[in-house]
Order: sequence, then structure tokens, then C-alpha cells
Amino acid sequence: MQNTQNLNRTFPYFPSVFQFLIFFLGTTISNAQIMYQNVTYKDFALGAYGRVGINYSFDNGGSIGRRLNLNNMGSIGGRLEEQDYLEIAPSLRFKPKEGDSTFIYAQVRLAVYSLNLTGIGNSSTASLGGLTFAMPEIYAEARNIKGKDLSLWIGARLYRGPDVHIADHFFFNDHSAPGFGIEFGKTRLAAFYVSSTDTAATVPPYFYLNIKTGTPSAELRQRAMTVVEQDIDINKENQLTLLGEFHRMADASSEPEIEPYDSLLQASFPSDYGFVLGFRHNYNFSNMLPGSFNQFSLRYGSGIANGGDGGLSRTWLTFGAPDTLKQNFRGAYSWALVDHFVWNFDNKNTLNGYLIMTHSKGAANTDHTSKTYFGREVFNRKLDFTVGARHEYYFNDYFHFLTELHYSQRKDGTNPLASMVKLSLAPIFVPTGQRDTWARPHLRFVFSLARYNDYAMEQLYSPYLEFVGAKRWGHYLGVKAEWWIWN
Repeated sequence: MQNTQNLNRTFPYFPSVFQFLIFFLGTTISNAQIMYQNVTYKDFALGAYGRVGINYSFDNGGSIGRRLNLNNMGSIGGRLEEQDYLEIAPSLRFKPKEGDSTFIYAQVRLAVYSLNLTGIGNSSTASLGGLTFAMPEIYAEARNIKGKDLSLWIGARLYRGPDVHIADHFFFNDHSAPGFGIEFGKTRLAAFYVSSTDTAATVPPYFYLNIKTGTPSAELRQRAMTVVEQDIDINKENQLTLLGEFHRMADASSEPEIEPYDSLLQASFPSDYGFVLGFRHNYNFSNMLPGSFNQFSLRYGSGIANGGDGGLSRTWLTFGAPDTLKQNFRGAYSWALVDHFVWNFDNKNTLNGYLIMTHSKGAANTDHTSKTYFGREVFNRKLDFTVGARHEYYFNDYFHFLTELHYSQRKDGTNPLASMVKLSLAPIFVPTGQRDTWARPHLRFVFSLARYNDYAMEQLYSPYLEFVGAKRWGHYLGVKAEWWIWN
């Protein structure tokens, strides 16, 4: 009451304004079905994923801890040292009309993280490095159309299958990009259109010069991807998924006598293409507790579809250098092999393990480095190999203990092999009281210890070594929380 009186004195027209807003909102809500063509609102869902915490290093006066994994491999090699991150995914769900089984989803996903090493809680958009906001998803989807196992979707979507969670690696079919698709039964068809404003990228250039109007201007061309996936239920324990992709970038050329007005741009890029073939096999163990499985996948990508680096597996992230004489990526290829399992032995023990191997080569006639279209030197060949496992022991419903062991190696070009062995220990409190490796939230104390080989140590081949210098051993301390809510 006192607050209202204060507002009345400060804003003499407050009561009438307040009443008008109530009237306006009430009128809008009461007429919402007319505005939305009699679409009946069903419910509102909110998904969220987040991790947050503090971390510490004994080096350089007690600085913030750095990731111990090898460079260019992201979280492959263990993700317990990842920085703060937040995703919020609100979703509106509708039914078209009474008696119609179609379900309509409109979803947006918002992501927030910091570009520097400070935590989200002590940073803002005005800070040095600051907070970064991203919107990886905005799409609409109609499911179960007219009672059939049929769905249609359009928009930007994180369109992907399972991941190796302990390495934060979405493998085999991460098609996250703007596009549209149709799903019928166990068949998925989709088309994606990718472009990029990164003129320093090693992929086939998305920038080109347009002089059709007589005035040169920078334009963007798109990569068009057509994707088909087919699930096959062999029996109760065995499922198979087949994958095929075709990528194409259209010709972006101009008259040869026109010189580019920007040193980052060229005047002509011919069309280019690539394809992907792969399969994934899933086996559910009937002789173990529910949730025990093994997933094995093998994928081959060629030409501009040989992508996947930095911990990501997206085939449109073309790897290596082009053939600068022919100006294409013909001859480029990549093999990606992943095996991932979860074994629930009993109500006290779960083992989660993985193997990831990727061998990629660009189109240049070299096994070492070559120049991109923009003159940047990149490695034209690489071999990654990582194997790791997490054992989760359930002392009781609320107290668990994680033990992780990872081995990673990477060979860039003809350079010597860089390798790392890492051990992580993490006692955790699970407030939901579930004996499940997927139970969240986790409230953890994390200690990680890594050992590097000579080449990794001398070349400072990890974020940690880039900070502390050439050391054989690396360490990390953290108190972390991780949660997810999806409905």
C-alpha cells in the first residue's frame, strides 16, 4: 500500500495507467485464439543445461585453472575442466483443434558463456572478453500429423543424435545448422544451408565478389547439404542407423579481368561438392541392468564433406587445404570411428567408456602444411586417437564417486605425436537421490592430473601448458555444479 502511494505521488496518473495496462493485457489474452487462428495453447516447457563453479591452479600465484586436454581436441579427453556455460530452451506446444492429434512445437534455445576465463557470475557484456549470447536453435515443428508417424520442421536446429557425454562429443550425425526436414517412421530427410562470415576460414570460401551490377561487392554463397538417415530395428537388442549426405557449393565466379578489391577475397571460386556415408550400430545388453548399451559408428566423408575437428564432428566443417591449382577439395577425405558404452553392473557400479579415432586429409598434395584460398598455412593431414572411461561408484543414493582415466594423442601433419594421460577424481553429491549415471544436478569437487609426452610439453600443446610453460605434469582443482532439465 505504501509503495502504491509513493508511486501516486511520483506519477500522478499511475492508477489510470495501471488500470489501462491490466485492461489491455486482459483483452489481448482473451482474444489470443482469434489472433492465432483458433490455435489452442497446450503447455509451455522449459529445458535448461548449465555448469558453473570455481577453479584454481597452484601456478603463477593461484590463477584460474586451465583445461588440460590437448589443443584442437576440445573436450575429447575429459570434460570435467570445462568453463561455465548456460543453455535455456523455452518451448511452446500447441494442439491445432479438438480431436486433432497433431502436436506443434516452437522452440528457441539461448546460450550464454564468457569469452575470457572468468565465471559467468562475475562477468557482463561490458567486461573485458565479456559474456557472449548465442541462439543455436529457433525452429517450429509439427509432430504426429493427423495421427501418423510423420513430422515436419523448419528453422535452425541442433539436429543430432547421441553423444559421448564424458567427452562432450556428438558423433556420427551432428547436422546442427539452418534447414528443414521431414521424418516419417524411421526415415529422416533434411536439407541444410550453411554460410559463414569468417573470411579466414579454411573451408571453401563462403565469401565471393559479385560484379553483376557493375559495382564489386562482397556476397555470401551457401553450402547446400542433403541428408538421409534410416533406422533399422534388427531385433530387441540390435538397432542400425544408415547415413548418407551430399554437399554442394555453387559456382561463385566473375570475369577474370576484374581484380578483387579486398586482399581477403578472390574474384572466382568454382563449384565444389562432397559426400558422406556411414553407419551406427546400437546394442542393448539384456544381461545387465537397464540403460546398458554399446554404440559403434563408422563414417567416411569426401571432398568438402570431410569435416570434423576441434572436438566437433560436423561434416560441413571442411578440414585441411584445397588443391589451389584446381581450386577444389577433390581428393580430400576423413574417417571417423567411435565406440561408446555404458555398463550398469549393479546398484553400486556404472562404467562409461569410449574410443574416438579420426583420420583426415585435405586436397593439397602434401602430408604437412599447405595454404588455404586466403593464403593461411594450415595442416593438411591429422590423426586423432582418444580412449577414456568413467567409473561411477554409488556409496548411497546421495553420495557418488567419479574416477576418470583418459589417454589422448594427436599428430598434425608430419609433426611428432603429442600425447597426454589424465586422471580425474570427483566426489559428488546428488540431491535427487538417484543411483543413475545420468542423474543431475551434480555438486562436485574435481581434481585432475595430466602427464604430457616430450613433444606436447615442448610445444605447449594444451591450454594449460600455454599458460604455465613447458611442464611434464598438469593439474586442475575445481568445485563445480552441472545440471540439466528437459521435458
